[in-house]
Amino acid sequence: MANETALLDDDILKVDKETYIADAIEGHPKQLALLFFTEMWERFSFYGMRALLVLFMVHQLHYADAKANLIYGTYTALVYLMPLFGGIAADKILGYRKAIILGGALMALGHLILAIPEEWSFFAGMAFLISGNGFFKPNISTMVGKLYRPGDSRRDGAFSIFYMGVNLGAAIGGLICGYVGQKINWHYGFGLAGIFMVVGLITFLIGQKSLGNIGLTAKDENGVEVSKQSQMAVFIGSLVIIPIFIFLFNNYTLMGKIMFPICIVATLAMLYIAFRQDVEARNKMLTAIVLVAFSVLFWAFYEQGGGSLNLYTERNVNTFGFPAAAINNFINPFYIILLSFPFAWLWLALSKRDKEPSTPMKFSMSFFQLGIGFLLFVVGAKLALDGRVSFFWYALGYLMLTTGELCISPIGLSMITKLSPPKFTGMMMGFWFLASALGQHLAGVIGTLMAIPSEGGTTTVSATESLSVYSGVFMKIFYVSIGGGIVLLILVPLLKRWMNSSK
Repeated sequence: MANETALLDDDILKVDKETYIADAIEGHPKQLALLFFTEMWERFSFYGMRALLVLFMVHQLHYADAKANLIYGTYTALVYLMPLFGGIAADKILGYRKAIILGGALMALGHLILAIPEEWSFFAGMAFLISGNGFFKPNISTMVGKLYRPGDSRRDGAFSIFYMGVNLGAAIGGLICGYVGQKINWHYGFGLAGIFMVVGLITFLIGQKSLGNIGLTAKDENGVEVSKQSQMAVFIGSLVIIPIFIFLFNNYTLMGKIMFPICIVATLAMLYIAFRQDVEARNKMLTAIVLVAFSVLFWAFYEQGGGSLNLYTERNVNTFGFPAAAINNFINPFYIILLSFPFAWLWLALSKRDKEPSTPMKFSMSFFQLGIGFLLFVVGAKLALDGRVSFFWYALGYLMLTTGELCISPIGLSMITKLSPPKFTGMMMGFWFLASALGQHLAGVIGTLMAIPSEGGTTTVSATESLSVYSGVFMKIFYVSIGGGIVLLILVPLLKRWMNSSK
């Protein structure tokens, strides 16, 4: 608790106690709005581009389904792997604010490179996006947590609101960029994503003064600001690593050999740090590590949304003539927009009555809902006509996937900021995204199980045959998801004890 108090003295907004208490009574700090809108425009660009990737590879580059899924899995795995290093760089060298600005600039450049209609630009643009996302993503999430004092019951609600900003941008970006890219011109869609990344970066640059000292500098153990030379080394490193990412895209089968050793080493490092803390901090960290491990399985299934479900939607769902890229990448964030505030209100209302489910219980609930969502896809397949699934069953399945996501993703971000020792918050946030990276890689591998034969971007089998392949894998995902939920349910009492009074 002493360390947490010291952190707050340095990092919390420079306001007197009366002002902070007034904010607590009236609602959330106004600085949450700045982070909300910055993240919203960044997610517009990221998910707008993401909506097009697999379909672009299949239809324009004429890659087979399996290759497109594995390259997509490589890209998304690297997107979530880089925050581990970006979080450490922000903790130890840059500070959160400089890391966000560096990341935003690299991502804007990456989107604009993707808009160039040249063969080299596809892998190069994605490489810039990976590097930039590593600095941007973990650190803006960490700054949300630093707006609140330890034990503040508004924290989960704040992350749910913040997560709504993520998905507001994702919904608009997926819909508009997906439509423009698939119906008008693929590179116009990529370029549109780049424009809104620039908007997000400008939003943060203009509004950052309101953040006071939060995330302004990184200091060493003696309280001295890190040297400019060290900061410049990070800037140079963010560019030097880009050719490595391009190499991995061209050698995508190497990704599995890279991901598992990194995840093992990172987990051992987190365990080493945990066992060097006092008993209370150690148990909290161990709880976080267990839940992070389970999140890998969740993301491996859930993240079919950007890969195999894009192709499934195009080939086997009645979308009433709308392009699959737009529909598939709009429906999930649209649901989150509708449900984020109700979920934020629900957790707060239950907390006031001392009935809020613990964080481990919320994770367990997410697995059950994920499994039911895929089961509903299977039900839709059973009732399909000529290999085309009714939009009703598709939308209902996605609804369950979304409620499951709301029980794990914003809750997981909040959990990391609550259970991590203050000096290792950025590193633990990176560890959370590392688990997502492994899940993304596994999602690409699972996507290959649903590969449909094609030539020149056109399938060589009937819609009924492709639907049978998809629904067979969906059913297996249902079984494993329910099993994961049951195991977590059994572990809830132990994890709650480790968390002590934390929810």
